[in-house]
Amino acid sequence: MGFQISKFEISRLRFDARNPIATHAPLFLQIAIQSIKCNVKPSFELFDHTADVGIRAWAATMPELAVAAGEGLYAVIGEMVPAGEPQRLTVDLVGSESAVLLRDYLHELLVLFDRDLRCATSVEVLVFDDSRLSATLETRLVDPQRSIWHHEVQAITYHELDIRKIAEGYEATLILDI
Repeated sequence: MGFQISKFEISRLRFDARNPIATHAPLFLQIAIQSIKCNVKPSFELFDHTADVGIRAWAATMPELAVAAGEGLYAVIGEMVPAGEPQRLTVDLVGSESAVLLRDYLHELLVLFDRDLRCATSVEVLVFDDSRLSATLETRLVDPQRSIWHHEVQAITYHELDIRKIAEGYEATLILDI
């Protein structure tokens, strides 16, 4: 039986890989954040949105922003336990707006999870700008018996979709239909 996060709790959670042990974060989230040992230190927070969940991600660079947003998506889905041998996958998206490319990238992660029950355990974003997002993923099957599920994500919406420049780098806002 999975642990459910109430919408009130979601609105109060803030995740920052630079300070993964926050007293207000549930233990499973502290452990999940500690296990993210990539070359980048993405940060994100989840917030309540009418009948949905929002992700606000921020990072110093656009590639790091894509990593942070992906971690946010996985935090909404649950505590996934990877299993089996890794498989490499390349995601190469082209478009005319970085926010839409980020939404499309998260959609690819969601389809990979829904269709194949796989999650990305390692991500290297090679290019992320206004016209292209290219990433190499190491994916693994998810063990459904050992994983703990929080929400079934139906879609990555276009509602309030935004990437903006901030003093520390970039900030993205995405809304997930749950």
